[in-house]
Amino acid sequence: MASKTKLTDEQRLDWLRLIRSDNVGPRTFRELINTYGGARGALAALPALARRGGASRIAICPIEDAEAELKACSARGIDLIALGEPDYPSRLQTIDDAPPLLAARGNIASLARPLIAIVGSRNASAVGLKFAASLARDLGDAGYGIVSGLARGIDAAAHRATKDSGTIAVLAGGHARIYPAEHEPLIEELIARGAAVSEMPLTHEPRAHDFPRRNRLISGLSVGVVIVEAAKRSGSLITARMAGEQGREVFAVPGSPLDPRAEGTNGLLKQGATLVTEAADVINAIEPILGRGLPPMEEPDADDLFAPDHEPGDDERSSVVGLLGPSPISIDDLVRLSNTTPAIVRVVLLELELAGRLERHGGGLVSLV
Repeated sequence: MASKTKLTDEQRLDWLRLIRSDNVGPRTFRELINTYGGARGALAALPALARRGGASRIAICPIEDAEAELKACSARGIDLIALGEPDYPSRLQTIDDAPPLLAARGNIASLARPLIAIVGSRNASAVGLKFAASLARDLGDAGYGIVSGLARGIDAAAHRATKDSGTIAVLAGGHARIYPAEHEPLIEELIARGAAVSEMPLTHEPRAHDFPRRNRLISGLSVGVVIVEAAKRSGSLITARMAGEQGREVFAVPGSPLDPRAEGTNGLLKQGATLVTEAADVINAIEPILGRGLPPMEEPDADDLFAPDHEPGDDERSSVVGLLGPSPISIDDLVRLSNTTPAIVRVVLLELELAGRLERHGGGLVSLV
């Protein structure tokens, strides 16, 4: 999937059907593609995999639904960019749960610039809003694109300040369900030089658990993440945590110890985040990272690219399932302890996941639901 070649229309349709099918997330999608050699082979394998995992059936996205989504996206000027295609954001591609298809609207070239995220409190102070706008503007003038989540408060301030230099809005829902609705005019203004992106279906209404999913894309797109204001349990701290897990730089703006909106950012500084009082603090930390370039993409081993010669036997399946529990365990440990092949273990995990019984975590860890 890191070939930098464009999918055919048929392949894009198959990819969309696969990622829109039940219990198929980005990590599962990657496993299915690597195991069955492509989306069409994976789609054919889904019913048997789910049945062996314990599910009576699995809902596979119908061809008609995928065709309708592609047509509706085209009518709205939305490109569905596939992982590995030339226009796919290079830094986002390096995270292990990168969306297979990224729905992008606006100036697609803006996604290729070095990007810095600015996020923070929805209930922001006047000082916080002013600083976020000033920092975003200075970074934009220095050649960086600004990424944020279109939320009220700090996010909106950062977007508005960089409409002319280029800003990226990461949506929690689909492009036809902008949240908050009051920011629909802002989207229309920013896509002239920047872009709006989403991994969700076009008409998906965002729910509470969609916002942490969105946050991993904000950090994944970026070289670094700046938290301007964040309370102790702010969603912005989730973005900061994900940024750290993805190897991104984490920056925080200090605030008054008396202001609860600064409790989270001051806590990040205690944990080692880089202190920011001006754009130069960010630029000086980011420039050496840009000079090192991106880490090489990890390709699967040749032995793991296709399904095993035989389905996992009952003994092999029982051995793998018996080693699983609610605590995450690495796939490498499962292979070693089950005394079977990586291909067999991966197929058993796919069976369980498609039946809704397995959860994948970062770092190649899995656990039973």
